[in-house]
Amino acid sequence: MHTYPPTLEILPLAKPVDAVVSVPGSKSITNRALVLAALGSRSTACRLTGVLRSEDTEVMVDCLTKLGFELLWTDDTITMAKNESGRLIPATSADLYVANSGTTIRFLTAMLAAGQGNYRLSGVPRMHERPIRDLLDALRQLGVNASSEAGNGCPPVVIATGGLSGGKVRIRADISSQYLSALMMAAPFAASPVEIVLEGPVVSEPYIAMTERMIAEFDSEYAIEPDASAASYFFGAAAITGGRILVRGLKREMLQGDVLFVDALARMGCIVAESPEGIIVEGRPLRGIDIDMNAISDTMMTLAVVACFAEGLTTIRNVAHVRHKETDRIAAMAAELRKLGAGVVEFEDGLTITPGELHGATVQTYRDHRMAMSLALIGLKVPGVVIDDPGCVAKTYPGFWQDLAAIRE
Repeated sequence: MHTYPPTLEILPLAKPVDAVVSVPGSKSITNRALVLAALGSRSTACRLTGVLRSEDTEVMVDCLTKLGFELLWTDDTITMAKNESGRLIPATSADLYVANSGTTIRFLTAMLAAGQGNYRLSGVPRMHERPIRDLLDALRQLGVNASSEAGNGCPPVVIATGGLSGGKVRIRADISSQYLSALMMAAPFAASPVEIVLEGPVVSEPYIAMTERMIAEFDSEYAIEPDASAASYFFGAAAITGGRILVRGLKREMLQGDVLFVDALARMGCIVAESPEGIIVEGRPLRGIDIDMNAISDTMMTLAVVACFAEGLTTIRNVAHVRHKETDRIAAMAAELRKLGAGVVEFEDGLTITPGELHGATVQTYRDHRMAMSLALIGLKVPGVVIDDPGCVAKTYPGFWQDLAAIRE
């Protein structure tokens, strides 16, 4: 159990960082693995190791429990018992609360559609502003009565289903790749084969590849990788302090596309190396770059912070979809970096950052875990940086502040 103060000042490091870090399990993989384990539990029990314990994963586990699945969670291991109900989803009705977990509401919406019953999913006010229309449209094509309760294409979601019919379904994935991932995990349980036809561009393609690989490789014993998105903050710390950080357990051939964030740091001048233990980043004088971050958009804010310490402009492009995350991440990052003294030009699908004379300030996090963790890095070099609502990191990385403090040692 972690407790958090209302605000947290980040103290500058006295010297460049030199540390070895272990980050918790991947949130993206944990929540996918929980859905795959639940859907497969009619056939066999399942044991997941390396599980992330955070608000997003606890919300998923709570929802699965309310749906009648039996789970035992001990430390970083979850065991899911065999589903003896005779139904894909044991409970035929449920009112589920998903907080602000996008993976939970999107994955469960498709999963529940494959079952039989009546279900409702709701969350915090921000969740009720986040789009899900494209997934609902796809499920209706498969014979499910899936609707937005408010009629605005956003949660709460209401589902009345007798199962997925199968056949051809058209879906857009230009706002969130999670719509497609959700459909991919549920489709094998349709009454007949499902043919998915993508319409328009797709965002965050590595996450779709992750889902595809997990479906193909999933087994009753499944190990979850360390979180590559979480690792980006420590690699960013090495970059801006001119130090060295090794993150244990990371490899380039991981499921998570965000491991390739280190390639962006290499373009900016850092040295990146692999070892049997993990991936190492060593900071060097930084230069600005022009980069398309669509495939690794969860690390966009980390790179924006690193850009504040580079020579020359950095432009981050093709991330318009992050405006639909926990907050409008483009607008929020622009506002807070300007507050700290950087020059920022915001455009529809990205930002251009001009390094300036940085100074301390209290920065807002907008209840967004990634805002808090990325902006904290500036405080490692600049005195007076105060994080408002540091507890928002509980969403995906409850122990972040302790791990950040540990790199001082």
